[in-house]
Amino acid sequence: MSKQLALAAGAAAGGALFGWLLQRRRRRPRLIATKAASPPAGHYSQAVAHAGVVYVSGLLPVTPSGARLVDAPFAEQARQVLASLRAVLAAAGSDVSRLTSVRVYVDDVGNWPEFNALYAEALGGHRPARAVVPVPGLHYGLKLELEATAACD
Repeated sequence: MSKQLALAAGAAAGGALFGWLLQRRRRRPRLIATKAASPPAGHYSQAVAHAGVVYVSGLLPVTPSGARLVDAPFAEQARQVLASLRAVLAAAGSDVSRLTSVRVYVDDVGNWPEFNALYAEALGGHRPARAVVPVPGLHYGLKLELEATAACD
């Protein structure tokens, strides 16, 4: 192969790679929806995936059928939120081992030790960045809300 032909082939391959990278970068965000988690109660998606990252919207203790666990004990509400998180992550091609950041809003910081134990049980040895934010109240009178960011396919 001549030097000019080799340079042209290399340039074409490099151009194809550059084009592929640009196309991948310009992809629109993918809206994530699963019936295995609570449905959105407003104008938002359960999560949005883009460029290898999934952004999970705030999850309240609401069952996949839409039942709000207002009168349920804190532990039951927390388990429902963590189950919804697992379902949304799975729908995005991710799981709890790929979480990078979690933010939890609690209506009573006194529930924090119980949540921390349930959270550690759900995540095992994985320890993403996390913030816990005590708030005076949450929608519908529920006891916690969780939002997260994770790597995804």
